[in-house]
Amino acid sequence: MRTPFLTRRGFIVGGAATFLPNIGRTATPGCTLAAEQEEGPYYVEDEKLRQDITEGHPGMPLRLRVALVDARSCAPLANAAVDIWHCNASGVYSGFTSANPDGGGRGFGPPPGRGFGPPPDGFGPPPGRGRSRQIDETRFLRGVQITNKEGVAQFTTIYPGWYAGRTIHIHLKAHVGGSGDPFSAGHVAHTGQMFFPEDLTERIAKLEPYSKRLSVHRTTQDEDQIFRSQHGTQSILAMERLPEGYAGMITMAIDPEATPAPVGIGGRGGRGRPF
Repeated sequence: MRTPFLTRRGFIVGGAATFLPNIGRTATPGCTLAAEQEEGPYYVEDEKLRQDITEGHPGMPLRLRVALVDARSCAPLANAAVDIWHCNASGVYSGFTSANPDGGGRGFGPPPGRGFGPPPDGFGPPPGRGRSRQIDETRFLRGVQITNKEGVAQFTTIYPGWYAGRTIHIHLKAHVGGSGDPFSAGHVAHTGQMFFPEDLTERIAKLEPYSKRLSVHRTTQDEDQIFRSQHGTQSILAMERLPEGYAGMITMAIDPEATPAPVGIGGRGGRGRPF
């Protein structure tokens, strides 16, 4: 029997028997094209195919379930690659560990020379682009999974931490027509971000290891220009408590034949910090 996929907000609520036994409610199908959000400067290409991306990093366990459907037909989108990346509980992105916040709570501001003016106090520059961009060998909290016949990809990870200037989020790309391991993209049909309910984040932020970052202001969704200007409310994960940790679930409707224009710096809605 085909899994019911979408509610109006795009949360997956059915077909989770092997993932969350308590979730199996019938939903009214819907197929609104998922909003694009900006990629940011911390993407690394040719990432490994793997489900568990924790690499031993501490944090609240998170089982992430992403379902893709074809926005034109609402049919599950099989054999697409879901490519995710996010920071650890200390606000650090792998691949860019030397450019991330230190124990003193430094965050990231807009890159120089992009017309934003001087960064606010407490911000440092994010990594550069092009030839100047230095990527180290760390690869925690990054990975790719191929969607199954129901359009579903699953990951084992942790609840992300935060850094100054951004609300807590997970980055995502959906690739169509790629192959190999490490994965090589054929066609990027969607670039977005996934967000968390604010009330849950507020509770988790008080737990270790996140509580060690309480000296760094945690930007809420109302304070995050990217969230507000790039339709972040359409990409909030549906969360469910597990015996150990949480599960986060979302369904995104994408056009597998489209190549959306970049959002943010150099693209539509190009205001705000590029991360």
